[in-house]
Amino acid sequence: MKICRFDDNRLGLVDGDTIIDVTAAIDVLPALRWSFPMGDPLILHWDAILPALEAAAPSGTRHKLAEVRLLSPIANPGKIIGIAGNRKNRHSEKLDFGPGVPVGTSRNDGDPARMFIKANSALVGPSDGVALRFLDRRNDPEAEFTIIIGRTCTDITVADALDYIVGYCIGMDMTLRGAESASSRKSIDGYAVLGPWMVTADEIPDPDNISIALSVNGESLQDSNTSDMMFGIAEVVAHASTFYTLHPGDVIMAGSPLGFEPVVPGDVMVADFERIGRMEIRARAHGA
Repeated sequence: MKICRFDDNRLGLVDGDTIIDVTAAIDVLPALRWSFPMGDPLILHWDAILPALEAAAPSGTRHKLAEVRLLSPIANPGKIIGIAGNRKNRHSEKLDFGPGVPVGTSRNDGDPARMFIKANSALVGPSDGVALRFLDRRNDPEAEFTIIIGRTCTDITVADALDYIVGYCIGMDMTLRGAESASSRKSIDGYAVLGPWMVTADEIPDPDNISIALSVNGESLQDSNTSDMMFGIAEVVAHASTFYTLHPGDVIMAGSPLGFEPVVPGDVMVADFERIGRMEIRARAHGA
């Protein structure tokens, strides 16, 4: 099942090149009063939402996919976690991103996954595009296989980790290069793009074997597979849970393959992920 959020916060079920409006399903969500529970309400109440989606689908209005605005499928994640340098043979990389940016240092393959937090205010959907800031510096797109947590968990095992995932989507971890902390450079408004929809976990039985690709203006930039990650999807979730309690709707961007090149206003980024779909994002200048 592919679930999207579109136009004016409508809930949609993706069916080929059309979207079925199943917004009526959210009527099953309980009214919220302060203080609000931790987690995205849609995912927090997924067990109630799922049958409501199926009931609403037969009578839902259909829209052409090309004619709607796709928003982030997750509206209110508690946190967005990034995994840095999740690539095999990472120890051999000496990446140089230009003046003022420290050259990447060596790293042992046995080191644990390195994490950072992207601010929730950075979250946008593909139709929002990315408003680039600091145009005198590099802004790089990083296409990432992205995990959506379905149930609250903490300190879980690798063996159990996949049971806590509700679905997957494409994430674009936009990165301003510089000497500041990763969380600063990656938390600019619009620098966390999620979409084009969430694919439920049952449709991706083996998340560790998914082809992922990114092109900019039609030129291939990244072409890889999740099997090339140093840390598999279950490992990433289990590791994150040793530091944080993960709540329904929390997002984990699992890392990006090599193929870093800067984008500028006017560029068009297209991520194409096996079993998920295609996500197009346009870059513009902040304030334009």
